[in-house]
Amino acid sequence: MDFSSLRSLITRYCTGEESWVDSRTVYIGNKVPPPGTEAYILQRFPDNRIVSSKYTFWNFIPKNLFEQFRRIANFYFLIIFLVQLIIDTPTSPMTSGLPLFFVITVTAIKQGYEDWIRHKADNAVNQCPVHVIQRGKVERKQSQKLQVGDIVQVKENETFPCDLILLSTSREDGTCFVTTASLDGESSHKTYYAVQDTKAFNTAEEVETLHATIECEQPQPDLYKFVGRINIYLDRNEPIARPLGSENLLLRGATLKNTEYIHAVAIYTGMETKMALNYQSKSQKRSAVEKSMNAYLIVYLCILISKALINTVLKYVWQANPNRDEPWYNQKTETERQRHVLIRAFTDFLAFMVLFNYIIPVSMYVTVEMQKFLGSYFILWDDDMFDEELGERPLVNTSDLNEELGQVEYVFTDKTGTLTENNMELRECCVDGHVYVPHAICNGQILPGAAEMDMIDSSPGIDGKEREELFFRALCLCHTVQVKEEETVDGIKRGIHQGKSTSFYISSSPDEVALVEGMKRLGFTYLRLKDSHMEILNREEEMERFELLEVLNFDSVRRRMSVIVRSSSGEYYLFCKGADSSIFPRVVSGKVEQVRARVEHNAVEGLRTLCVAYKKLTHEEYEQTCHLLSSAKLCLHECDKKLAEAYDVIEKDFILLGATAVEDRLQDKAADTIESLHKAGMKVWVLTGDKMETAAATCYASRLFHRNTQILELTTKRTEEQSLHDVLFDLSRTVLRQHGSMTRDIFSGLSGDYQDYGLIIDGATLSAVLKPTRDVTSNGGNYKEIFLEICRNCSAVLCCRMAPLQKAQIVKLIKASKEHPITLAIGDGANDVSMILEAHVGIGIMGKEGRQAARNSDYAITKFKHLKKMLLVHGHYYYIRIAELVQYFFYKNVCFIFPQFLYQFFCGFSQQPLYDTAYLTLYNISFTSLPILLYSLMEQHINMDILKRDPSLYRDIAKNSLLRWPTFIYWTLLGVFNAVVFFFGAVFLFDNTTFTSNGQMFGNWTFGTLVFTVLVFTVTLKLALDTHYWTWINHFVIWGSLLFYVIFSLLWGGIIWPFLNYQRMYYVFMQMLSSGPAWLSIILLIIVCLLPDVVKKVLCRALWPTTTERIQNADKLYKGHLSEFTPLSSLQAPPTRKHVRRGNESQNHTHRRSDSSPPKKLMCTYWGGRPDYCTFSSFFRIGENLRFSGAAYAYRAPGPETSV
Repeated sequence: MDFSSLRSLITRYCTGEESWVDSRTVYIGNKVPPPGTEAYILQRFPDNRIVSSKYTFWNFIPKNLFEQFRRIANFYFLIIFLVQLIIDTPTSPMTSGLPLFFVITVTAIKQGYEDWIRHKADNAVNQCPVHVIQRGKVERKQSQKLQVGDIVQVKENETFPCDLILLSTSREDGTCFVTTASLDGESSHKTYYAVQDTKAFNTAEEVETLHATIECEQPQPDLYKFVGRINIYLDRNEPIARPLGSENLLLRGATLKNTEYIHAVAIYTGMETKMALNYQSKSQKRSAVEKSMNAYLIVYLCILISKALINTVLKYVWQANPNRDEPWYNQKTETERQRHVLIRAFTDFLAFMVLFNYIIPVSMYVTVEMQKFLGSYFILWDDDMFDEELGERPLVNTSDLNEELGQVEYVFTDKTGTLTENNMELRECCVDGHVYVPHAICNGQILPGAAEMDMIDSSPGIDGKEREELFFRALCLCHTVQVKEEETVDGIKRGIHQGKSTSFYISSSPDEVALVEGMKRLGFTYLRLKDSHMEILNREEEMERFELLEVLNFDSVRRRMSVIVRSSSGEYYLFCKGADSSIFPRVVSGKVEQVRARVEHNAVEGLRTLCVAYKKLTHEEYEQTCHLLSSAKLCLHECDKKLAEAYDVIEKDFILLGATAVEDRLQDKAADTIESLHKAGMKVWVLTGDKMETAAATCYASRLFHRNTQILELTTKRTEEQSLHDVLFDLSRTVLRQHGSMTRDIFSGLSGDYQDYGLIIDGATLSAVLKPTRDVTSNGGNYKEIFLEICRNCSAVLCCRMAPLQKAQIVKLIKASKEHPITLAIGDGANDVSMILEAHVGIGIMGKEGRQAARNSDYAITKFKHLKKMLLVHGHYYYIRIAELVQYFFYKNVCFIFPQFLYQFFCGFSQQPLYDTAYLTLYNISFTSLPILLYSLMEQHINMDILKRDPSLYRDIAKNSLLRWPTFIYWTLLGVFNAVVFFFGAVFLFDNTTFTSNGQMFGNWTFGTLVFTVLVFTVTLKLALDTHYWTWINHFVIWGSLLFYVIFSLLWGGIIWPFLNYQRMYYVFMQMLSSGPAWLSIILLIIVCLLPDVVKKVLCRALWPTTTERIQNADKLYKGHLSEFTPLSSLQAPPTRKHVRRGNESQNHTHRRSDSSPPKKLMCTYWGGRPDYCTFSSFFRIGENLRFSGAAYAYRAPGPETSV
């Protein structure tokens, strides 16, 4: 028996049969079925309680502590604290316990508050009243007490309390209208249908008499899939079986509209509802910076262990001489002498670990979380990203990935609704080769002055007239559009006729609305669906009624939809519309070539095309069709497969009528955004379900492809002519011809020295590429690797005819490639959710395809153009800030602890602390925490307008460049150097000036206080030198922190504190400040510490400046008035005074020209006054007296309080 079978058996035994069987049986009204009909099996189901909270009152403390101590740094400090409690250590347990307690408490309060909010939301939902039919009466009960099988009455505008099967409605035809905005964001009204045999049970008394059972599948998260059947017992005869599908299932969270009331039976409750299954926890994403932090933490942990080990060994080497065993005033007790040497050595090792443990910055994690949380508000406050049309601002669903916005290498974008507006406009119809152009039909809006329809070629003639009208009827009948009898929706007028309060069309598909509206302009008006009859108004203003018999819904695999209708004369028609690739192979007659030529022409123009076909059915054929569909729908197992087979049999032998062309306009500044992303070094891939020609035209319009781009095709058409193996190797040789086997630079597409390549691949070929290959030759490698090699050498890639799952597979493939690039996925529809969740950073667009993408994303924006600022400005700032924060935190802790390590060589390795307990505790919490936190929120090393104007600056921070190992080693060595200067500078002073003016000798606490004073001032001033963007709050925090340290030290040593059992710091700080040599040494040591770093940066800036440093120099040279005409990429070292004068003259001359000429698009132009470096609605009013530090800038990220 294999392990899967064993696991299955164990699952069945442990969890009960109902958790593993493929289907469940629900007894409507929880009534036992008539005797002898079937065995009554009582099944247990969960109640309707929704639980989104993480903790309860009883498990909050243990569960939260467990989760917090899973973090390495927290667990490490807990061990250190316990060691301090158990053994005699040189420092008080408070030095580790207090910071740890602070970190744990702050995090617990934050998580507890968030969970309390979730509890309140859960209680509000669970205690909401619902109406249940019991004993023929409508009774109220709390939602959480609802059980599977209960019959629920829901009234208009109420929300469904659980997943329900619709039994009956207040409407005679048994339909109801529902909005699913809370599930997928679609505000359109969707139609749901009651079971035909139960729709007559309209009152509570009638519903109570219903005897029926429902067999259905076990809960699963797919919102659009449901398979089941209902068995209805009438007069105790054999039950009547009817199929149940997604059109009968009302989902929890949806809202009833335009229907007075409904009766429905609870089928899935509580955490088994589809909504609960869909919105459970998503996978946790971790940024590259967090991974670097963890790697650095391991390195510092190794350094800590090495320090403790070295000191332990040297201590016993020192004590090997009997004369040095212990000083006379610290004789060992008899118990200590009798202890085994290994036990004593281990105890000493732990004591040294405690002494040096502050090199591990535990509070860095808290500061990083604060920086990310507070920093995310800069996106929310950005007025440039506010959409006035929607009245929406960007959303930040997670702040953990802010810095990842500055590291993106691949951008995967949807086309429809993301690059385009998803605002459909019917451009033309083609009927048997005759083209019709209705004017100004735009997504249901008739523009003023619209003329009647135009025909741009010859009249179709008498015979063609019938085909023309049949084409228009087909489009009026083959759709899922609903008609709403209102004038306004959300304050927007939606009337078909101007000035009249009349009906308008709504649908989940903008294409369908555009087509039906276009038909109205061409003389055929769809009126309504009433009593299963579709009513249309023809050109003669005569009403035509067609009975709607069957709807074969659209799906992404078939790429078509069909309806079967019966005309008033009794004729049966099957109308079908869909993609040309799914219609043409099923056509047996019609003017195929003329229509195909027009479709291809429109596709090249970037229009969305659909083909329309039909066939007449005899009564016998219709009966066979109904039987085929009914048999497939009644199957509980593989229902989708059998339905697809039935559709395949039914939808064939069509007569082609014509085609439509709908335009989806490109979004504002979409092309500029893609071009900027290319210049920033990012590769942009378009993943779409559209046909190749349409998608390619959009790519040219959006500048993803250029006219000189050589297009490489990896499509089904080509693989039919050649084998996939040969096509892949041909393409590989093509792209590598100029470069041998070397991968082309990712920016080479911007240069004229290289041929620019673009790749087009379709979904079918991609499936073949991703399929494991066995027939690949030994020197050929794997298809995936060859495909990736081709993609690396292409400036842009277009993937068309993609299913939603394939989009996620593409993202996963790139993520797993050997470079492990950072990926970003952006889309606006539910079909984009899978790739948004798969990418490192997921961005949803709040568009017309609903809000499901926005809800499942990490960030949400209103327009594609906002991606440019989000990445090039916000992402850039976030990354350089947090990179400095992390490096600075480790640096200041090395400065803090390394003198303690050196001090052991001068105190006989006795574990004597160099610093007082208060200094050890408050160093990371108070003295050095706020300046780096503020830096990590405010720093702007380059004007944001320059960042937008010159996207190539994004490359300077690519591939985690500011947190690479050389940079980390430099910061660590700088910290070691500063620590050596602190310590030996103070030693030199004490060797030569050991007395104050009154002859009193300095003690060890004075020595430690001197070192600590130089330490605090040096690390704070180091941050001040790295700051480029000064505001009043920077000055207040930096100088205020130093002042706070001085005042605290004066109070701490100036008062005898009664709660302390020691007074070793009394008068120490004042005594140190009373010595002139101490003042001199403090100033000199600070200068000596900072000088090498300043010199190094000045030399690097002068001799090997980066692009960023050249722009900083130029910006300071022009005092922030850098002209947009200055070639940023060519800026060199600071010019001479003569050049400066010419630059100013040029500016003044250009300024005079700009007064008389039309305004230009300004990216970074300031001719006078102060540049506004911050366009946020800032909370702090920052931006006053803007200037830069005189010191050169080195990339670093802000740093929080650490080493706690």
